[in-house]
Amino acid sequence: MLNRRLVLLHLGTALLLAGCASFQAAPPPPPAGTVKLTVLHTNDHHGRFWKNGDGEYGMAARKTLIDHVRREVAAQGGYTLLLDGGDINTGVPESDTQDAEPDFKGMKAIGYDAMAVGNHEFDKPLPVLRKQIAWAGFPVLSANIYKGGQRLFTPYTVLERGGLKIAVLGLTTDDTKKMVDPANVEGVEFRRPAAEAAALLPELKGQAHLVFAATHMGHYPDGQRGVNAPGDVEMAREVKGLDLIVGGHSQNPVCMLEQMGAAKRNEAYVPGTPCQPDRQNGTWIVQAHEWGKYVGRADFEYTGGELKLVKYALLPVNLMKTVKGADGKDTKQPYTERIAEDPAMLALLQPYQDKGRAALDAVVGESDGVLNGKREDVRSKPTNMGVFIATVMMHKAKADLAIMNSGGVRDSMPAGKLTYKDVLKVQPFGNMVSVVELKGSELTTYLEAAMKMSPGSGAFPQFAGVRIVAEGGKLVSASVRGAPIDPTRTYRLALNNFQANGGDGYPKLSTHPGYVNTGFVDADVMREYLSKNKVRVADFEPGDAVVRR
Repeated sequence: MLNRRLVLLHLGTALLLAGCASFQAAPPPPPAGTVKLTVLHTNDHHGRFWKNGDGEYGMAARKTLIDHVRREVAAQGGYTLLLDGGDINTGVPESDTQDAEPDFKGMKAIGYDAMAVGNHEFDKPLPVLRKQIAWAGFPVLSANIYKGGQRLFTPYTVLERGGLKIAVLGLTTDDTKKMVDPANVEGVEFRRPAAEAAALLPELKGQAHLVFAATHMGHYPDGQRGVNAPGDVEMAREVKGLDLIVGGHSQNPVCMLEQMGAAKRNEAYVPGTPCQPDRQNGTWIVQAHEWGKYVGRADFEYTGGELKLVKYALLPVNLMKTVKGADGKDTKQPYTERIAEDPAMLALLQPYQDKGRAALDAVVGESDGVLNGKREDVRSKPTNMGVFIATVMMHKAKADLAIMNSGGVRDSMPAGKLTYKDVLKVQPFGNMVSVVELKGSELTTYLEAAMKMSPGSGAFPQFAGVRIVAEGGKLVSASVRGAPIDPTRTYRLALNNFQANGGDGYPKLSTHPGYVNTGFVDADVMREYLSKNKVRVADFEPGDAVVRR
């Protein structure tokens, strides 16, 4: 009898717990009638708080545009939500030298509701990121970043608009660990975003009518991601139940077209033309290119538990096109009607712009031609910019050769007078020049690893001081100072501390007994070199120094 009572007691307890779990997972009842919800979104800001030389983008014009949409939506009885896909940091010296303070404070003034943590949020140590989150004053989210077994950031937030509850989940690419200085993420774990989303979804469904994800994972059409970690398309296919993904990281305008029955992205999207977002497994996926060039606008209607996308557009922020005039000269014209800059935002940002430019506009050197640091070139083949940067490090470290990961090359340099701003646009990360003494056998092993890095990735190597022939990713021959590498001789290899710490997936050298961090910041080393040497572009042409077959 006692055993039977215990069984019945356990059974009753189990049913009670099951009932509680079921109750907790039940979504709230839908609001009455139809709720109109407009989601505005940006991503990959990268320090562009101020307009560029052509008057494009900038946060002052962005605020005017967003405020206009908000008024329009409110007049029609609707509600707005403003989200960002992450990567506020790194890209413009005026921002970089001030820890992106104007950018985060500008976002607060615009009225962002939440953003995802991007990989570039780790370009500086964690205390700087904590300071930036305080400046923001709105939720900075990521559910898949852990330290000591605990989430490092707020995983999600629940917002309400017109009785409609929206859970916004933050997710960050699990490629982050290899893309930032390992010293900045020591002890930090980047778990698989899709697994974290799946685990949290029942909890979110129990609190909200809709589940949105603000992600920094990338959009790869049809999930064809190459060497990258899985992105938004792959996650949407794996995790059923996300209503919308506001993405970032791949820095594309996500506008889809149909070709031969397969969904493809319009890689030649023209600002101001119609845009159709991606849809995977019932989930809408949006991304607004980069730098605040666009504000994405998704107009939804929610009725009786169903979400309907009524209209979608990418709204250009003063983007310009080149038009040839009657006189044959090129002129700049806006794609769409120009947007005035918000005076209050200008007043907020102007002191930061003035402070940043004061130090950046000083001329530091001169070049007789363009040094090519275009992303599509420097990540796929040797360029004169890659050779130049490696040469500068090699000279400073008194090394025999140097290697530079192309992901650390962020821009080209023009011909003519060069300013400190030009330098920082190329090398904005503040990495340190390092040197390591390696036996020839160790150096050969390291070069073999470098030659296996995929073209198109930030790991793709640029060299100085070495001649290499590789076939199918395998090292065929390598020589330094005109002689084949001697396995028993010691060589000095210069590289930045990011790469030495194992960044971009390179073998870790910072723990090698022959490793020294010089303490010299890469951009300052380049500035010093430019102040002493007029650049002759011909001296840095890669020629056939590195041959891939």
